[in-house]
Amino acid sequence: MHKSNSNENSQLSRRDAIKIIGISPITASLLSSTSASSAQASQKVSGKIIIVGGGAGAIMVLSRLQRALTDPDITIIAPNETHLYQPGQVFIASGEMQMDDIKINNHDYIDKTKVTWIQDEVATFDADQNKLTTRKGETLQYNYLVVATGMQYHYEKIAGLKKEDIGTNGISSVYLNDLEKGTAYGATSMWQWFNELKESARNSKPKVIYTQPNTPIKCGGAPQKMLYLSADYLKLANLTAEYTFATSKTKLFSLVKIDKALHKTQARYDTITNKFGHNLVAIDVKNKKATFDYTYEVKGDYDEDLEEYAMVIKVDKVIMDYDFIHIVPPMAAVDAVRYSTLGWQRGSAKGWLEVNSETLQHRRYKNVFGIGDICGIPKGKTGGSARHHAPIVVENLISQMLGDTIKAKFDGYTVCPLKTQYGKIIMAEFNYKGPAPSFPLAYEKPRWIWWVFDLYMLKPMYQYLMLNGRM
Repeated sequence: MHKSNSNENSQLSRRDAIKIIGISPITASLLSSTSASSAQASQKVSGKIIIVGGGAGAIMVLSRLQRALTDPDITIIAPNETHLYQPGQVFIASGEMQMDDIKINNHDYIDKTKVTWIQDEVATFDADQNKLTTRKGETLQYNYLVVATGMQYHYEKIAGLKKEDIGTNGISSVYLNDLEKGTAYGATSMWQWFNELKESARNSKPKVIYTQPNTPIKCGGAPQKMLYLSADYLKLANLTAEYTFATSKTKLFSLVKIDKALHKTQARYDTITNKFGHNLVAIDVKNKKATFDYTYEVKGDYDEDLEEYAMVIKVDKVIMDYDFIHIVPPMAAVDAVRYSTLGWQRGSAKGWLEVNSETLQHRRYKNVFGIGDICGIPKGKTGGSARHHAPIVVENLISQMLGDTIKAKFDGYTVCPLKTQYGKIIMAEFNYKGPAPSFPLAYEKPRWIWWVFDLYMLKPMYQYLMLNGRM
């Protein structure tokens, strides 16, 4: 495992103590005993509920429904016996965790004596008829549906790139995984990438590119996490590289204070160049050349009536050489939702699940709810958001089943633990209204305590509390 600096040897006992406390199921049990959700009263309702998905959102909804309802009729459709604690992929990539640290056994949460578990995927939804069809051809009817399918990665939409290229020729991608097999090859191969970059930097100043596409992505801060951690990994060895952050965005972060803090973070590494408005569209794997669409605005004709210039959008092709590149693929809703009537039919949200941004109930099919990355809402493609989605979905679903007024509202909460270096994190928490820090601290400041929390304590909380519907 990576050790962040030589002084840490004198702090190992404290670090190990924190780790022991963090991973203790006893700690989790004590926390769960104070959780309000652990005391939900059971209610008797009727109707067949189908949950589609086998990740965090699906398991959290399943657990909460089982705690809240008396003898519910629930079917979960999920092919995977293992799901991954996905926040851990960044820590695997940076040498702080290993593959076994992030594997979660779905059998620990799906009790086949109480729930029907169909180990398959949904191929098509027919929401007008309240039915769906699996890839193996089984058609199922439902009274209520919870869509927790997550999203899909489209590496193939980058011309010249194949998934098999990840981990070769200086190419990495922390996102690449196989959920059915319970592996995160992108993360495990990236730790090797970190060390290959380090060895290269001993003899030269390698060119390193980090990309961010023009689609919604899981964990919007992950591209910068990899940039800063890999840069710090070199800095700790008194090495450096020529870093380029090529992002389709126009700024580093949407919140002004955090945007400024990230620019300050970049100054630590003194050789980072930001290329805003750049979207990776092609790659020459053999010759190590990346092609971007650079989108920008220029002044057009002057409108004398409005007394202003018309702004014209331009797109140029930009080719950059690299020695190493971290690729974040374009992402989209899974096809079963994207090409069904459940998806938004218009605008930038087209294809994503059309749910109300507060109630998480489908805007047209009132017996359908969504949780997690699949939701076509302004914020929320993080595990922290899914945790806040779960109680809203369950409360509103039960209200719908009882014929009561839906009252629970999601406030847009999301959280992005931005790793600015080994041992420090900016805990960016925000909602639809703006910053929403959980503690009265300067939220834009990198802190060691957030590193300790994120690395050692969050996973046991996830495993023993969140997935069990107790938090």
